[in-house]
Amino acid sequence: MAQKQILSFDDNSLIPLLFGAHNAHLHHIEDKLDITIADRGNELTLNGSPAGIQKAETVLKFLWDRLKNNEHVDIAEIDAALRFIQDKKNRSTNAKKKMKKQDITIETKKKSIHPRSPNQAKYLQAIMDNEMVFGLGPAGTGKTYLAVAAGVSMYLSGKVERLIFTRPALEAGERLGFLPGDLKDKIDPYLRPIYDALHDMMPWDEMMKKMDSGEIEVAPLAFMRGRTLSNAFVILDEAQNTTSTQMKMFLTRMGEASRMVITGDISQTDLPKHEKSGLRDATEILEGVEGIYFNRFAKEDVIRHPLVSKIVHAYDKNSGDNDTRY
Repeated sequence: MAQKQILSFDDNSLIPLLFGAHNAHLHHIEDKLDITIADRGNELTLNGSPAGIQKAETVLKFLWDRLKNNEHVDIAEIDAALRFIQDKKNRSTNAKKKMKKQDITIETKKKSIHPRSPNQAKYLQAIMDNEMVFGLGPAGTGKTYLAVAAGVSMYLSGKVERLIFTRPALEAGERLGFLPGDLKDKIDPYLRPIYDALHDMMPWDEMMKKMDSGEIEVAPLAFMRGRTLSNAFVILDEAQNTTSTQMKMFLTRMGEASRMVITGDISQTDLPKHEKSGLRDATEILEGVEGIYFNRFAKEDVIRHPLVSKIVHAYDKNSGDNDTRY
């Protein structure tokens, strides 16, 4: 049975931001929840199923609270709110309690970062609570970006003294010799995603000064050999392209007062077929070890452009791979 609900908002200056350009936000909520929304001044009339109306009301109130707190609202935030509400694992709790999971906030120099799915919230909480965390899953789930954000936040707050970001460069063997330029020129293309994430959270000039001083280091995995990484937040990205030997080498670099986050997608390894991924090996060997947390994202957690999720799903379907653990 259809239901009608009227919502009113008390600050006319925020109404355009809530509704979106040409009511784009309202149309998106209509499409997602199969309801209709009519606007008149500062009032919205919602028509549809009781469940759809309840979810829409929760989302709109959540967005309104963000606007009143001078926070950004866009389609991505709407989708994030819907993910929290529709989280199947938490159906026993009410929607407002689910939305509380998004209260985790990572503060950086340039922006505040919030999780956009229950799994992202769980991942961020795990990074705060554990010395070593594995973030496993497909592209677009925020594994690396959120880890960089957490590291920058811990560095700015003085919880760690250094930030170290590393990844295998050009496959596990790191064969860089054929590329033009000096060593930095050869390495930089493979580390660019980390530079981009850092730049999103820290002014470029400041980032470069910290890199010159050694407080922030971005380097290929081969440079970690023989070191002890103390008082640092360390991220190993694209870990599926490590061999078992490289992974063990990296994990045993951990020193006092350090935290490590290892991210990767086991389905995207570039290793030769006969070579077992160090990431897969680590998940099998270290599962259940106290102090190590594994956070597994699935294709449903993809938060990039909606087409990314569809692409991941299509490739999984084509390959017959129904394993979403990674």
